[in-house]
Amino acid sequence: FDNHSPAYVGDAGVGMLPAVRQTLDGADLILALGVRFGEMTTDGFSLFELPQMAQTLIHVHSSDRELGKIYQPDLAIHASPGLFAETLAGHPITGDLSGWRAERRAAYEATFDLPAQPGPVDMTKVMAQIQRRLPDDAILTNGAGNFAIWPNKYFQFGPDQRLLAPQSGAMGYGLPAAIAAKIVHPGRIVICFAGDGDFQMNAVELGTAMQAGAAPVVLILNNGSYGTIRMHQERNYPARVFGTDLENPDFVALAKAYGMLGERIESTADFADAFERALASPQGAILDLVVGKEALTPRQTLSQIRSAAMETKS
Repeated sequence: FDNHSPAYVGDAGVGMLPAVRQTLDGADLILALGVRFGEMTTDGFSLFELPQMAQTLIHVHSSDRELGKIYQPDLAIHASPGLFAETLAGHPITGDLSGWRAERRAAYEATFDLPAQPGPVDMTKVMAQIQRRLPDDAILTNGAGNFAIWPNKYFQFGPDQRLLAPQSGAMGYGLPAAIAAKIVHPGRIVICFAGDGDFQMNAVELGTAMQAGAAPVVLILNNGSYGTIRMHQERNYPARVFGTDLENPDFVALAKAYGMLGERIESTADFADAFERALASPQGAILDLVVGKEALTPRQTLSQIRSAAMETKS
């Protein structure tokens, strides 16, 4: 989907933003094409009433086993979503929805207005630079972790850009996905987003990249922590931290061992030039971005998460 389209208002997936939830909650009709209603697309099954949602539901899926499995549709259509969409394109929508669409589009665009992130490298500014710099056919990949919110929610994809990401919370997915993408599309820029823990799940796949001559650019968001697990620790057992701090290797030296450009970025101001060098490197690159452990989520710091949890438990 073209994220720049005035009809695009966000995605319903992992880390669903409040604006998207409000859009779905306020809709009177849900047309679900190829959707498997699960935990991620329903915000933990809290978004819609079960088993009959308040909205009118038209559910289109190529597998009849998905129809009515979670939510009872008002109209179930056993069909290929692609063929259904082609047929639907020939039937214009009646009624004036322009005002509501514009309101929801504005709510989506407002999600990009983020506070400065605590720590040496501010990912809000990094993502703005990446958005400005990448070509229209760039491919982004990521594994699993809180860091994945940046390419998933704070990059606007054009119609020819692609995101390769896991559906099952698979840590380490981003690097092999980036290598595969670069092998298939050697002329396209491929950017892998990885956490420091996430990257080390499949770091040895750099050998595959070296062997195949694949040259992705890997951005390691290094906060010295398994951030998602730490977040859940702080939310449920505030200040009881166990097993989530990481002692990391020298990622720059590792990059060089595999014949890639390697640089450690310790300030936001240094990112733009380093990113240009990474894009220009024929062997690919690893940029080790030092991000703050406090910057667990774009809108709530680690300290704020802990404080809120302690107040709830007191």
